[in-house]
Parts: sequence; structure tokens; C-alpha cells
Amino acid sequence: MHKIFDMHNEEILLRRPPLADQAFTNLRRDVLAGTFGAGAKLKVDELQAVYGLSSSPLREALSRLAQEGLIRADERRGFRVAAISEDDLADITRMRLMLDVGALRESMAQGDDAWEAAVVSAYHRLEKVESRLSDGPVVLDDEWAQLHRSFHLSLLAACPSERQRLWGASLFDQAERYRRFSARYRTIGRRKSNDHRRIMDAALRRDADTACALLEEHILGTQRNVAAALQRAAAQA
Repeated sequence: MHKIFDMHNEEILLRRPPLADQAFTNLRRDVLAGTFGAGAKLKVDELQAVYGLSSSPLREALSRLAQEGLIRADERRGFRVAAISEDDLADITRMRLMLDVGALRESMAQGDDAWEAAVVSAYHRLEKVESRLSDGPVVLDDEWAQLHRSFHLSLLAACPSERQRLWGASLFDQAERYRRFSARYRTIGRRKSNDHRRIMDAALRRDADTACALLEEHILGTQRNVAAALQRAAAQA
């Protein structure tokens, strides 16, 4: 009986992600959500209490997040959440335009029926969730945010450059902090499904010029919305 119990416990442990991955996933989620504000000091001993993990997996998670640009290494070997500024977002936007627009063009050229099906499925799931939300800041909804990410990455999934896809995903996540910040200062409700539908339709009919132009405008729209939010936040401060 003890042997069966031990085998069951071992099976459960094997199914769990490694502690470093757990730390990375949880800490990354909270940085993106703004649980730790821009510029906040991330002290390992305090994080241990929050996540119930030892220092080793947390330090590994912090290093991985620093590589993604979501946090910064402090001069004194500590870590802080990356600052938020118009200049930083402008740099993120510039890089997204360089990488994602080209990746979309290549993805459309290379994408097969399975790619098309994945794009349609990702859009459908996103649209269904968005249709159930109120007219508030939908970007703050975690499920919506995850499906929004999945949709955008599905569009680029057939791009043959793995580095381009990975860097694009990292930049998308860096921009996610700004989208969530913007949503906290939004004065009117905003739904994005029409934007996404137009991008998807152009991509599926392989109209590269239209799809790329729509994606570029979509990315620039995020920059404009965040700039307005930063100005409102400064005025309130």
C-alpha cells in the first residue's frame, strides 16, 4: 500500500513543472499584470514569502525575465521591474514594426491549411471571450490577454525564422505591460475584434500589403493609446 502511495506521489511530482519554471511563470504573470509596479524593487526574500519558493528558482526566474527585458538588473545586483516611459515604448514599437510586419508577410507566403485553421481558431476563441466581457478595459482580463497573445502569435507562426518569432513574442510581452497600464487610464470602452478580424481576413486571402498595413496600424494604435494614458497619469499625479 505504501509503495502504491509513493508511486502516486512521484507521478504527481513528475507532472509538475520544475520549480524554476513555476517561479518564472508566476513572477512573469505578476510583472505583466502590474502587480509589481514599474521600477519596483524585487527582493528575493520577499518573493520567497509571496510564492513559497526557495531563492534558487526565484533567482533563475529573475535572470530569465531580465533577458526578456521585463525587469532590469540593479547596480547592486538586485532586480527591478523595468520602467515605463514613452521612449521605451517607442523603441518596443519600432522593433515590433521591424520584426512582426516582415514576419507576417513571410508567414502568409509560407502558411499552409493547418496555419490558416490555427489562425481562425485563435481568432474565434478570442472573439468569443471578448463578446462576453463588458465594455470596460478588456485588456485587463487575464483570459482575454492570453487569447489576444495567442491570436497575434498564430499569425506569425508560419514565419520560417525561429529567432524572429521568439523575439516578436518577447516584444509582444514587453508591450503587454503598456497595454495593461493604458487600460487603467482608459476613459472609454474599446473592443479590438474588428481590428483583428480585418487583419485575419486579409491574411487568409493572402493580401500581404493590406494585412501588413493593418498590423502596422494596430501596433501604432497601441503606442498612441499608451502615450495618451501616460499623459493622463502624469496629469493626475
